[in-house]
Amino acid sequence: MSSQSFVRRTHVDASADEVFRWHTRPGAFERLVPPWSSIRVLNRTDGIGNGARIVLRVRKGPVALPWILDHHDCIEGRQFRDAQVSGPFQRWEHIHRFEPDGDHACYLQDRIEYDLPFGTAGHLVANSYVKNELERCFVYRHRIIKNDIRIHAAHSGQPRLRILVTGASGFIGSSLIPFLTTGGHEVISLTRGPRIGIQNTIPWEPDTGRIHPAALEGFDAVIHLAGESLNTLRWSNEKKKRIRDSRGLGTRLLCETLARLNRPPKVLLSASAIGFYGDRGGEILHEESDSGAGFLASVCRDWEAATKPAADAGIRVVNLRMGIVLSAAGGMLARLSAPFYMGLGGTFGSGWQYMSWIAIDDAVGAIHHALMTDKLSGPINVVGPYVAFNRDFTKTFGRVIERPAVCHVPAFAARALMGEVADEMILASARVEPRRLLDSGYVFLYPELEGALRHVLGRA
Repeated sequence: MSSQSFVRRTHVDASADEVFRWHTRPGAFERLVPPWSSIRVLNRTDGIGNGARIVLRVRKGPVALPWILDHHDCIEGRQFRDAQVSGPFQRWEHIHRFEPDGDHACYLQDRIEYDLPFGTAGHLVANSYVKNELERCFVYRHRIIKNDIRIHAAHSGQPRLRILVTGASGFIGSSLIPFLTTGGHEVISLTRGPRIGIQNTIPWEPDTGRIHPAALEGFDAVIHLAGESLNTLRWSNEKKKRIRDSRGLGTRLLCETLARLNRPPKVLLSASAIGFYGDRGGEILHEESDSGAGFLASVCRDWEAATKPAADAGIRVVNLRMGIVLSAAGGMLARLSAPFYMGLGGTFGSGWQYMSWIAIDDAVGAIHHALMTDKLSGPINVVGPYVAFNRDFTKTFGRVIERPAVCHVPAFAARALMGEVADEMILASARVEPRRLLDSGYVFLYPELEGALRHVLGRA
């Protein structure tokens, strides 16, 4: 069976040199891995230069395979090539080309030559699937490159920042950090406990109040995303204590430490959530709206109040009230995927509760916007401009993945299964507007629900 090929070519409004440099920066590969992909980076050496190597893990169902690629034929500003050393293909060569189109634009071309294992049988069984997956992947990759370069170019007159991030390995942090580093910013992670052999980390122990102030000196910005996960079927009293303490106590420890530094950061972006507003039915909610009732509203109030020491010290503080973040890599959408793909998706409760959502790339973009916009401080709602009823969300999700979404979980059944979690996270209604984001000039990449779902699921 002859070798197979795939080519994707896209015009980019940036010079070939700039698009090439974007690929050389830390986090470029992570930024390009689609959220639905099972590929993860295990190790890498020496960027994309000749002789550099990247070691990946590819998972399909219960099977995980290593995939080792070496870089060759690197021509500064114009091309580099990946060749498989070992992995899932019989042969794999990927040529990245950057062809100038004048001084301020270029053509980005990815050309892949590959052979599938098991010869003719492998081709008959898998080639159609492989080509379809390559098309999904590279449509996504080229869209990410174009958008990211454009967004960073809009702030090219501002200095690149040295940024400290907590929650770096979490759902949002793992998307945010590659976005920042490919934009030229330096990112250091504040992590729980020592991370032996891992660079660019500073240890802290928020549970015991242990932190090293000297290591926090001199950062331009801090982005605080750490907190106990809410994702469990039911909340025990111990789980609720961990949720509250990880946000309130951890945030206060960090902010009190930042306030005492000789060289404190200019800005602190601290996560919060639209749970601040509680269950409010159809009431339109914006940043000046009062807090609501319930466990999560109480947690969010304490969480935001814990940033006061930093604000009192003159640090610009932004409280990021995060909505439902859409990504196939985690969060609510990842939890819903299995039942929906099995045809068991549908509404919860009445289906008329409002869901205030945002695509992962807009969540990252909004955080970056708040970071680079000096006039923003206080709470901002990190949600998209158009909310959806639960019934419309599930119908749209089913249409995008081409599955029926006709099942229904009554409110009493949800409460019986999940207890307080059902009322706080599934049945609650929050009609939240991103008023301060819009007023400060943020432009959403994915304002419409169907477009956002098609982007994060690779269902263009």
